Amino acid sequence: MWKGEIKDLSLHVCVLRVSDLPELLSIQDAVVQALAEPEHYQSLSIEEFTKLLNDQTLIGAKSDGRLIAFRAMLIPPIDAEHLGRDIGWPEDSLERVLYQEVTNVHPDFRGYGLQKHLGKLLMAQVESDDRFDVVCATVAPFNIPSMKDKFTLGLRIGALKEKYGGKLRYIFYKEMHRSWQPTAVAQDVPMEDRGRQVELLQAGWIGTGMMKQGEQWIVRFEK
Repeated sequence: MWKGEIKDLSLHVCVLRVSDLPELLSIQDAVVQALAEPEHYQSLSIEEFTKLLNDQTLIGAKSDGRLIAFRAMLIPPIDAEHLGRDIGWPEDSLERVLYQEVTNVHPDFRGYGLQKHLGKLLMAQVESDDRFDVVCATVAPFNIPSMKDKFTLGLRIGALKEKYGGKLRYIFYKEMHRSWQPTAVAQDVPMEDRGRQVELLQAGWIGTGMMKQGEQWIVRFEK
C-alpha cells in the first residue's frame, strides 16, 4: 500500500489481517497505559477488531516488521444512531456510509505524524472503493486535535447535535465521489455558541474550518 520514510523512520503501511490481531491488542494496551485518564478511552474488543479486519477497513504502519500504529474505518450497522441520517443522507443509501473509527499510535512513536499519514492513506483507500459514497465521523466540540484531523482529511461539519445518550457532537462528513465548492459567503462563529452553529447548519451552511482568535476557538461556516 505504501513504503517510505518519515523522519528517518522506515515504514511499510498495509491493510492488516487477522494474524495481526495480537499486535493490535498490544498497541491498544500500550496506548491505554500511557493515558492520564484511561477511563475516558473506549477500547475495542477482540470481536470489534475482528470485524474491522474481516471488512478490510483497518490499516497499519510497520517498522522493521513491528506494528507501531493503526487506523480504521467502520462499516456501521444501520441503527437509530446512524450518522447518515444526521447529514440528510438518503435512507436507501445508508449502507454506503462509512465511519472513521479508532486511531492508535504506540507511545514510543509519537511525533512522526503517523495519525495524519495513516488518515490520508486510508481516505485514499476508501475513495477508490466503490462500496462506499461518504465517510462520517463524530467529534466533541473543543476536542481540537480531533477536529483538526478531520478538517485536514477533507471532512466538513454537517450537523451539531446530541448523540450517544446526550453527548454533544459535531457530525463530520466527506462525499467521496462528488466535489463541493463553497460560494464566497462565510460566517465565523465562536465554538461555544451552540445555538448559532445549529441555526446555520440547519439552514444549509457547512462547517469548513476552525481558527483561534485570542483565547477563543472559532468555526467557519460556508454555503
